Amino acid sequence: MLAETGLRKSSGWGLGYLLISTLAGCLWASPVLAENQVADFLQQHWQRPLLPQGDRPEGYSDVEASLSPEACGTCHAEQLADWSSSMHSKAMGPGLMGQLVTMAPHARSEQQACLSCHAPLAEQADSLVDELKTGDGSGLHRQGLVCAACHVRRHKRFGPARKDGSVPAIDQKLPHDGWVVTNAFQDSRFCAACHQFDESGFALNGKLLENTYEEWRQSRYADAGVSCQQCHMPGRRHQWRGIHDPEMVRSGVSIEVTDITQAGTELRGQMAMTNTGIGHRFPTYVTPQVVMQGYQQSAAGELLPGTDSYFVVARRVALDLSAEIFDTRLAPDQTARLDYQLPRHPMAKMLVFRIWVEPDTFYQQFFTSRLQHAPPGPATDMLQSALQAAAESRFTLFEQRLALPYE
Repeated sequence: MLAETGLRKSSGWGLGYLLISTLAGCLWASPVLAENQVADFLQQHWQRPLLPQGDRPEGYSDVEASLSPEACGTCHAEQLADWSSSMHSKAMGPGLMGQLVTMAPHARSEQQACLSCHAPLAEQADSLVDELKTGDGSGLHRQGLVCAACHVRRHKRFGPARKDGSVPAIDQKLPHDGWVVTNAFQDSRFCAACHQFDESGFALNGKLLENTYEEWRQSRYADAGVSCQQCHMPGRRHQWRGIHDPEMVRSGVSIEVTDITQAGTELRGQMAMTNTGIGHRFPTYVTPQVVMQGYQQSAAGELLPGTDSYFVVARRVALDLSAEIFDTRLAPDQTARLDYQLPRHPMAKMLVFRIWVEPDTFYQQFFTSRLQHAPPGPATDMLQSALQAAAESRFTLFEQRLALPYE
């Protein structure tokens, strides 16, 4: 996988950084990098574990040297507001922390299995160790995937050119000495650093557990040059909306319901859901499930027993990740259908078709399982909080009520 995406293993600085170092000592890189230059830049930029920032450059203020999102927000207020509402800011939520706080402080390699994506800065790894030693949960690691995780290396800032394509003049005085310009931030491979396992990563039934970049790369969206950022960061908004956002999900699927027919006592109808605007499988990971349901409803609005029919769109895996149970996810342009064929209930007045999304169904099951054997304490409290949040993330995507034909 790494060879295919161009994110190759390397022990050197990478051409992206070499380019910077050769520009007469200035911090401005070319905003246009060749394909191999972007790949090499990203290989170095995301080489895990990330190196510590080191000593602050001479003349940097406390704000310029800070790695906290709030410091970035002193100038980038809109980006901070967007990030604060995003799942990236919740990447170290109680579900993950409830597991990490049970680890030994010295188990850094075990911690990195999570931190490498959820809180990748070296300083965040250090602050997690501090919490494990002292119980102080105020460190930078608690803020999840912070701005600096993507934009700061060795105190240098990295990012794309301005929206109009321009870059600052070399002699222009800017906070933290400006930023190194690279179009790698607009390349889908930037997201692959966390949203794609390499070819030797954990797999079930011959499929990597995390395969979002490859799903996109094999789609018509990649052929058309539609990047991850164009859908998940439109207008460069740092929201990264996805499966937890009802409107984002609705914008990516088309849903059709056929007319109801009755043959004898049997009611027949169909609901179809097509992945018309999502550039990877829907849903892409093992944690969500999307449930298509049809049922008969009484005049009082009650679901009549024995009349409901389901089709689940998901990649269902065992809680211990030992096996894949089924995979009904929708590739781009693929359709799932719920064919409703059940006898008409004597009290039925409506046939209801609905679809709901459970973004965190795997987590609900996992946290429930962990809590069955967890002793009282901070970890249990965190997992309880995470379980409640996971249950509350469910939302209705679609609902249509159809009056039944007269008998």
